[in-house]
Amino acid sequence: MKKLFLLFILLNGVMFIANAQSDVCLRDFDFLVQRIKADYPGYDVKVTAQTAQSLKNLEDNLRKKVVQHPDSCYKFLSEYAEWFKDNHMRVRWLWSGNTSTSSKENNRKYFMINDSTLKVLRSKSSGPEGIWHSFWGDIAIVKQSGLGSYTGISISHSRYDKNQVICTLSKGKEGNYNLVTFPQYNDYAPVKSIASLSLNDRVLELHGDTRLVRKTDSPVFDDAFINSYTPEFPNGVNTYPIAMKLSDSTFLLRISSFEDSTESLTKKHWSEIISVPNLVIDLRNNGGGQDYFQTLEDLLYTHPYESKGVEWYATEDNIKMYEEALKNGDIISGEEGIRWTKSLLEEMKKNVGKFVIHPMMGSDSTIKHDTIYKYPKRIGIIINDNNASSAEQFLLTAKQSSKAILFGNSNTGGVLDYSNVVPVNFPSNKYELYMPMTRSRRLPQNPIDNIGIPPDVIIPYPSTIQLYDRLDQWDYFVKEYLENMNSGK
Repeated sequence: MKKLFLLFILLNGVMFIANAQSDVCLRDFDFLVQRIKADYPGYDVKVTAQTAQSLKNLEDNLRKKVVQHPDSCYKFLSEYAEWFKDNHMRVRWLWSGNTSTSSKENNRKYFMINDSTLKVLRSKSSGPEGIWHSFWGDIAIVKQSGLGSYTGISISHSRYDKNQVICTLSKGKEGNYNLVTFPQYNDYAPVKSIASLSLNDRVLELHGDTRLVRKTDSPVFDDAFINSYTPEFPNGVNTYPIAMKLSDSTFLLRISSFEDSTESLTKKHWSEIISVPNLVIDLRNNGGGQDYFQTLEDLLYTHPYESKGVEWYATEDNIKMYEEALKNGDIISGEEGIRWTKSLLEEMKKNVGKFVIHPMMGSDSTIKHDTIYKYPKRIGIIINDNNASSAEQFLLTAKQSSKAILFGNSNTGGVLDYSNVVPVNFPSNKYELYMPMTRSRRLPQNPIDNIGIPPDVIIPYPSTIQLYDRLDQWDYFVKEYLENMNSGK
């Protein structure tokens, strides 16, 4: 009877936790649905008489799943946001969120290792067993006696507790290992993948994710090793800036993102760039950033052109967000930024529920420069399907120039119609919604989203998956193309 009573208590405890998780996720889900409907500037365009039922069916289906599987809340929230097919709007894990009541606690596993075990592991030099260095700290991988499997445990990993299990490995096919990770973004629930060893077992690659290097006594060596290693099974887009001469007549700039450093890099090499007839701008894997490309725009300019701006969606939530930013001192660019924000707020408050043009920016304008540079005479811009946002805005500007030719073998990503993204925390404080606040004045005539910008010239080579700071056939193809044009071929 006592055992039955205890079982009853345990079962009720489990039910209570499950119901609590379900309630938390439902609140987050309802928040997401309401916030997108109220504040997404593309809502009325994407939710039409033809599509509304599809969205309603998805909403009803996901709400049921939330109740049944609250531990997969992030997946369901993301699925709803993805229906709108706008990569500027997405759900992100809030790493610093308060998750003490989430299923994270139930999914965490621990494996205690003592100093003597660590000492033995440091001597290992083959197989997965040993001490490994990652981008986030050190990991011990221990062989499970008689099981033919291994357990990866945090020693000093910044995203895991000390002695928390990070992964397990077991022998797989073709010399690989079956990998199960317990990532923080998935509430530490298991995710299956593959791992493999390379360079005489000194590197452990988690396919499509990250890599570890066998730890030495030199932290300088370990960091140099892990950062310079080129993955055999790519984990992430690795593209770094380059500025160099390809020949006496061609200069190359590789711009991996549009930040303050873009302007600095271009200005640093200004005299070299304007002294040769050809410029190659390699934008591959540039996903955007800010519209920091004024110096490049100066090089491209050939004639006056009309520039389309954006309209701000004047909703109650967007107004409140700017008011709080002013109150909390979160506005950048000092007094100028404060004036800019106050001017926008004044216009939004007069037009709640409508789209407004910023008073200090005006409507569509004609761009006219004082100088047209003789060199570079031709500018070849290399693009790929990872270009988005500010990178695409730069390309729209470049297409106004008679100097520019776009090269690639696919359209760009198509993420530009709705922009100026801000993060919004969910009620649980576990996730944040990235939400655009503006729409382009190109719409509806000239959309970019899910279409992208096509190349003018198709490059005949396959894509290079991992660029780092290397030159490849794409760079040399564009160089030869521009130089052949100059020779009159």
